[in-house]
Amino acid sequence: MVPTRLLLCTLFLPCSPAFSHEPVPPNILWIVGENLKLDLGCYGAKNVRTPNLDGLASQGIRYTRVFATSPVCAPSRSAFMTGMYATTTDMHHMRSHRSDDYRLPEGVRSITHRLKDSGYLTANIVNIGERTVGTGKLDLNFVNEGPVYDTADWSRLKDNQPFFAQINTPEIEYDIYDRKTAEKKRVKWVGEEWHPKVATPDNVTPPPYYPDHPLVREEWARYLNSISGMDVRVGWILEQLKKDGLADNTIVIFFGDNGRLEPRGIHWCWDTGLHVPMIISIPQALRPAGYQAGSVNDSVISLLDVTATTLGFAGIDRPAAMQSRRFMGQITDPPRRYAFSARDRIDETENRIRSVRSSRYHYLRNYDVNGAPNQGFLSLNRYKEKCFAIKPLMRKMKEQGTLSGHPLALMQPLPPEQLFDTQADPHELTNLAESTKPEHQAALKEMRAALATWVAETGDRGVFTESRDVVAPFEKEMHDWFGTPPWYRQK
Repeated sequence: MVPTRLLLCTLFLPCSPAFSHEPVPPNILWIVGENLKLDLGCYGAKNVRTPNLDGLASQGIRYTRVFATSPVCAPSRSAFMTGMYATTTDMHHMRSHRSDDYRLPEGVRSITHRLKDSGYLTANIVNIGERTVGTGKLDLNFVNEGPVYDTADWSRLKDNQPFFAQINTPEIEYDIYDRKTAEKKRVKWVGEEWHPKVATPDNVTPPPYYPDHPLVREEWARYLNSISGMDVRVGWILEQLKKDGLADNTIVIFFGDNGRLEPRGIHWCWDTGLHVPMIISIPQALRPAGYQAGSVNDSVISLLDVTATTLGFAGIDRPAAMQSRRFMGQITDPPRRYAFSARDRIDETENRIRSVRSSRYHYLRNYDVNGAPNQGFLSLNRYKEKCFAIKPLMRKMKEQGTLSGHPLALMQPLPPEQLFDTQADPHELTNLAESTKPEHQAALKEMRAALATWVAETGDRGVFTESRDVVAPFEKEMHDWFGTPPWYRQK
């Protein structure tokens, strides 16, 4: 019987000219965009300039229904780096296990360690020559498993093939200075000074859940321009791949780590916090059967699935207990009907939310935490109060009685359940959980059952609340970093 990996390589990979019987594994490059939704030109976004990612999509496959397992970086990254839900592995709270003796459960490993065992050099790239292309960010909720990557040096890639490289783009993120003291912070948008200025406060249309206000328009234009800036760096990366003669044997996977950097996006389980872009471009000689350059895939995919799919590209079997699924390649797993996501404590803010996303409907379950109801958008989170000027603006407008419609509704506590028809209501403004229409009731019951099954089958640890001894240091840390808003009074 032919070993699985050799069979995969024979079907999927080119052969070395010198040793025709020795398959050449492909290089694999992850380009991870931080904190963005489908706000690229190839997805139809306006007021952005993304020629490099649009070009990548024209040669690759563009996925339209990919959802992160968490709306914030550390749990999401911990999941796609291991192929396991963070709620299963106890990595679901934001920046947890940084100073304890936590180890990954038996059989769970970083994807880079699995690739290294199969002969891959692993790299987390920051610079290409004098150009900064990445942040080197890991932000994982496991820190005791040894070095996650071999190198940060791009120049080592050409002479150490096959390689797996990750580049975390430094755009779509705030840069916060002097975090270690309680002094006043300086906050700016990274790279803002050289971003292409395609979006302006006058030509953008912010989502309807925000008030039509000059500050909202300014922040929205800034976000879109940062995406245009990110695309410039992607261009540098793709250009260097060609210059180094690596493009013909490198599979490029671009995706977002979690949803959009906006007050109602990151941290929240609406689509704005979970829905991410993904583009996979495979060189001509490596393309599996059925690959069509420039095509669009509308299947429901969990971002968790990038793990097993990447291993498959490398000819590595998916571990039997891995929750990630292969959605592309010579061997694929059964497609998903739903993508599941979770939000738990983020910094000092304790909210527990679970999300079930189908191709059309989106169901959210908002749980009580420590006996208190989920407060939703108004929950105190000092990071967001400090860095997202729209949120304190909306608080002020609410107090003044000048907030109305959908923005005012956003300021209310979350109900226990929410159901949205994302086809009819892409901004998720109308909660259908109490609708009497048969189709809505059927979707609600079906997705409730799907969530209950997922919670049981995956061992969702969200039911176990953290002790106050764990949460208190985060409260102090966030207070030291950002202070306490003047409106907030501890009960």
